[in-house]
Amino acid sequence: MGVSEHNSVHLFPPTFEPWAGEPSDRQVAVLMSGGVDSSVTALLLKQAGWQVLGITMKIPVADQCRHPRACCGADAALVCGRLGLAHYFLDVADAFEAAVRGPFEQAYLAGETPSPCVDCNTRLKFGVVWDYLERTFGLRHLATGHYARVVHCAGRPALARAGDRQRDQSYFLYGVPVGRLPHLLLPMGDRDKAAVRALARDAGLDVSEKPDSMELCFAGEGDYRQALAQRRGAPPGPILNRAGEAIGQHEGIINYTLGQRKGVRVTAGEPLYVTRVNPQDNSLTVGTRAEASRSRVVAGPVNVLMPERWRPGERLRGKIRSHGEPAPCRVADASEAAAIVEFETPQFAPAAGQHLVLYDDDDHLVGGGTIRDDSEPTVTS
Repeated sequence: MGVSEHNSVHLFPPTFEPWAGEPSDRQVAVLMSGGVDSSVTALLLKQAGWQVLGITMKIPVADQCRHPRACCGADAALVCGRLGLAHYFLDVADAFEAAVRGPFEQAYLAGETPSPCVDCNTRLKFGVVWDYLERTFGLRHLATGHYARVVHCAGRPALARAGDRQRDQSYFLYGVPVGRLPHLLLPMGDRDKAAVRALARDAGLDVSEKPDSMELCFAGEGDYRQALAQRRGAPPGPILNRAGEAIGQHEGIINYTLGQRKGVRVTAGEPLYVTRVNPQDNSLTVGTRAEASRSRVVAGPVNVLMPERWRPGERLRGKIRSHGEPAPCRVADASEAAAIVEFETPQFAPAAGQHLVLYDDDDHLVGGGTIRDDSEPTVTS
C-alpha cells in the first residue's frame, strides 16, 4: 500500500531551539522513541562528529492504554535536551493509520497474521517519514536504534544481521529501499545491550535502565487484540479437523493465528494447532504439528537488496518469523514480484501476512516478502 506524505504528517514546533545545522553530508536525523537504543544512537553519532536532529514520531495509541511507555516521546525530548540536540515531534497519525494500523486490522479479519513492525519500517519510517525529513530539512541520512548492520559487500552497501544474534532485528528492516542503504546508519549493529546501557549511564542519560519495548507500540504494549477495532464483535464458530468435521468451538477467529495451540480446547490424542483461519465461514481448522508444517513457502510482493542472488537455484537461508536462526533453503522461483522457496526441513506454521526473509551464508540480507497462503501442508511420519 502506498502512502502519500502530503497532508499525512505534521511537524510540531521545535521542542527546544530550532534546527540550525550547517549544510553538510554529515547531517543525520535520528528516529527517537525514548528508549535506550535510539538515545545511545544519537549520543554516538554526535560523538562521531555528525550534526544530529532528533525526531520522535507521534502515533495513535489505544485509548485504554495505561502502560508507562505510552509517553516515551517525553524521554526522547529530555535526552536531546541533555545532549544539546535539536528535537521535533512529528505527528504521523494519519499516515500510520493508512500504512500500519488499518492494514493490520484488515489482515486479521482476513485470517492472516500481520507484522506491523515490518510495515511501519517499510512504509512509514523508510518511506513517508524519510521523504518528509529530506524535503523539509535537506537531510539525506537517517539513523535508528535497530540491532542490524550496514556493511560493504562487493563494493556496495548491504544490510546484515547484528553482531549480537540474540538481538538481531534485520528481519524487520528488509523492506528498506536498496537506494536508501548508503544513507542508513545503524550504530547498534556491533554492540550488545549491556554495553549500550553502560554508554547511557556514562553519559548521564536517565533512560539507561529503561525496560525494552516488547509489544505493539500502538496497543500501548499490551495485548495486540487491544489494537483491533472490531475485537469485541468477533463471534464464536466451529473448530474443524482436517476432514472438515466440527470437533469444537472457538472464541472468535480474531483471537487465533496460524500455529497457535493455546485456546484450542479440543480433546485429542496429541496436541492440535491452528492450520487454517477461515474468515469466509468463521471457522478454524486444526491439525498436528506436522500438518501445520510446510517446506514450500511463497512470498510476494518482495523487496530485493541483492539482485544477483535473487534467482532460481540459489542456496540461501530463510526465516519465516523474527526469532530463531535462518534455515537452509533453495530458491525455486524468483522475480521482481514474488519468490518461491523450498526449505530443506519443513518449517512450522508459515503464516500468510508474516514475512519470508532470505540471507546468504555471510549473513547479508538478500531480500524478502510477505508470505502468501499458497502451499499444501508437508506431513511427515
